[in-house]
Amino acid sequence: MTLEWSENPKTPLTVDGKQLEYFALGPSPDKAPTIVLLHEGLGCAALWRDFPAKLAEATGMGVFVYSRLGYGQSDAAELPKPLDFMTNEAVDVLPQVLGQMGFERGILMGHSDGATIAAIYAGSVADLRVRGLVLMAPHFFTEPAGLESIRETKKTFETTDMAQKMAKYHKNPEIAFKGWNDVWLDPKFESWNVAEVIDYLRIPTLAIQGRDDQYGTLAQIEEIENRAYSPVDTVILEDCQHAPHLEQTEAVLAAVSEFATRLERIEAAEVETA
Repeated sequence: MTLEWSENPKTPLTVDGKQLEYFALGPSPDKAPTIVLLHEGLGCAALWRDFPAKLAEATGMGVFVYSRLGYGQSDAAELPKPLDFMTNEAVDVLPQVLGQMGFERGILMGHSDGATIAAIYAGSVADLRVRGLVLMAPHFFTEPAGLESIRETKKTFETTDMAQKMAKYHKNPEIAFKGWNDVWLDPKFESWNVAEVIDYLRIPTLAIQGRDDQYGTLAQIEEIENRAYSPVDTVILEDCQHAPHLEQTEAVLAAVSEFATRLERIEAAEVETA
């Protein structure tokens, strides 16, 4: 069953018996390419704010947004999450989401954990429908400074009204927070490294990061540049921390639009010479 392409859909997105929140903007997959947005570790569909609408307008493409299990208004996730939850999301859940939404061709665009999930999918699943990747503030391995920032976020959650603020967007803020934080701060997770998926990327990649990102250094971007066999464009934004699409919206929209236009130009040239 193909999902309803709507900003306020009534058709449920169900994966493994659990319902996931979603919405869609712009042209449907049968009319134009689609950008699939994959949120960060404490994100959800609503926390993209007005960026999906701006992205659809800037690119002319459809934009599909969903909340992973345990986030936003999606059903609750079981805790504790496995340490390889990002790989599980990429190879077990995302294929079902793409199938139900009727994905035909387009771009996977992820932020933080969502960027990692997008990269794992592209490096692990043979899917010719995915023509490009946009990775904002991706993680391929842990870094001491990033883990320290996550510890600080845990203190904030435990000592302030952060849970109440998260409740505006998440049906169960405790599950949303612990599902992310408990994994990243698990001692066994310090050795987590999925950078080898970069070796298997065969599509163009746009990597975006704020120079002042508190959760990851530019070493994450350099890993993509050093290991990818396919073309990689990088955009490093000044005066920007971990959320480029919110902190430097216009710069991100310009970079993604140019990247998407170039992919379409390549697509048109290939069709013409085929």
